Amino acid sequence: MAKKSIINRDAKRAKMIIQYSAKRRELKELGDLEGLYKLPRNSSPTRKKNRCIETGRARGYMRQFGLSRISFREHASKGEIPGVTKSSW
Repeated sequence: MAKKSIINRDAKRAKMIIQYSAKRRELKELGDLEGLYKLPRNSSPTRKKNRCIETGRARGYMRQFGLSRISFREHASKGEIPGVTKSSW
């Protein structure tokens, strides 16, 4: 499980991205690069990291489910994810 501080930091970034999105869009349309430079770094959408909802793990993230590969496998084997079955041939 990821450290709580890292999970909280990423949540803070997500909040900041939403807060500055309108201003960022407006500055981009005007082509005001200096105005963009003055915005906080964490308000840029590229700084947000996709993380597992349960564990906070950043690697092996599956967008469709919002889980890491490990959490996904546990839930799929228990049958908790609808439409997902174990492969057999």
